[in-house]
Amino acid sequence: MMTADTRAAVVEALRAQIAATEQGGRGCSRAHAVPFGIAAIDRHLPAGGLLLGAVHELQASGPDVEVGAAPALFAVGVLAQRPGPVVWIGRTGGVFAHGLLQAGLDPRRVVFVDAGRAVLLAMEEALRHPDIAGVVCELEGRLDLVTSRRLQLAAEGSQVLGFVIRRSRRFNDPAFNQPSAAMTRWRIGTMPSPAVLSHAPDVPGLHRPLWRLELLRCRGGEAASWIVEGADAQGRLAVAAVLADRPAAPAQRRAAG
Repeated sequence: MMTADTRAAVVEALRAQIAATEQGGRGCSRAHAVPFGIAAIDRHLPAGGLLLGAVHELQASGPDVEVGAAPALFAVGVLAQRPGPVVWIGRTGGVFAHGLLQAGLDPRRVVFVDAGRAVLLAMEEALRHPDIAGVVCELEGRLDLVTSRRLQLAAEGSQVLGFVIRRSRRFNDPAFNQPSAAMTRWRIGTMPSPAVLSHAPDVPGLHRPLWRLELLRCRGGEAASWIVEGADAQGRLAVAAVLADRPAAPAQRRAAG
């Protein structure tokens, strides 16, 4: 008959095995993640930041869904902190070089690829190269479970960081909610920046962009949202003065993981 200590040991071993399976069979190490540098966010994420060797989905909110400017800057800020070249797959001329610099990424590090309708195939191939900082893919349309799993496996094999920026002409596109093998799914919404003139407190200013950063899904974690200042010239986010963070709504928590 199993003793209480034996049962506890078995349960603990099973939990460790499940956690390893959820992270592609290699556990969740903080040494293999890019931290945000914001304690509230890093503590919330199982890896202590954005996990390397993984694909992360990004989408905008409101009118920016069609362009995806905020998600693009989010990806740029993270990749600016990684060594090596960046492969950017999307429309030719769709990325503004000065915008990359403002978020900390030297445009000379970026290899732009116009793959037409074969963007996901190009991303899978790029993810297999271990000597790059990461891959960004601008996607309009569906990302099915089989394809996303192929991308995730490619990233796991090379330990490369992958971002899929989801775009659509519909702000409530149901394709965004389809099952995916991506490690995390984020929605980045823009908010009015604080006023710069003390005598005109109701006039939005020209400070760093203010984002509502929503973690919609996290494998092995829970949904949450934070108000942050967008990436600076070093690619770093900052806690917004107006609000540091808030818990996710109950519906979001049920959807996480």
